[in-house]
Amino acid sequence: MKLYYSKGACSLAVRILLHEIGVRCEFESVNLKTKQTETGQDFLTINPKGSVPALLLDNQEVLTENAVIQQYLADTYKATGLLPPAPDFRRYRILEWLNFIAADLHKGCGPLMKPALPEEIKENVLRPVLNQKLRYLSQHLGQMAYLCGDPFTLADAYLFVILSWFPALKEKWTDWPVLSKYFSALKARPAIQKALAEEGLS
Repeated sequence: MKLYYSKGACSLAVRILLHEIGVRCEFESVNLKTKQTETGQDFLTINPKGSVPALLLDNQEVLTENAVIQQYLADTYKATGLLPPAPDFRRYRILEWLNFIAADLHKGCGPLMKPALPEEIKENVLRPVLNQKLRYLSQHLGQMAYLCGDPFTLADAYLFVILSWFPALKEKWTDWPVLSKYFSALKARPAIQKALAEEGLS
């Protein structure tokens, strides 16, 4: 397998998951501006959508979309602690959080990191919406160690990456003490430390 990634992007969640499961994988970075990989390939021939992560499987199939790749890895390698099999209802709670992170948090963060977007729009329109989502998240995590109680699941890996963008988002950890505590605890996990070190983010 090969994971196409970009440093610090949401593809970091898949890298974390690979290490949590203990799956061997190659990694190739992608310049998202030029759409070139580090070996000079045209990334659009690999993923026409031009986004990471993209996972090249041993059968030469390419799987895209973060939440789907995570489910595929957990199911394929029977990582039932990270994602229980159907019909275990806990599976759907984890997928519920995964969808919230992808659709609400991830999409809410992107525009705030675009330099060309006027600050007035960011602060008066976009940030209040994101902060509403973060308040909901903070209230939930104030009652448990992980998103779905114990143990750590693939949704926590994805959320860790979103929270790692706080400096770029100009969010202050002091405004979010519950999220800060959660983030620090996750950062101590060996799989996360390894993933961060590999991308030069530790």
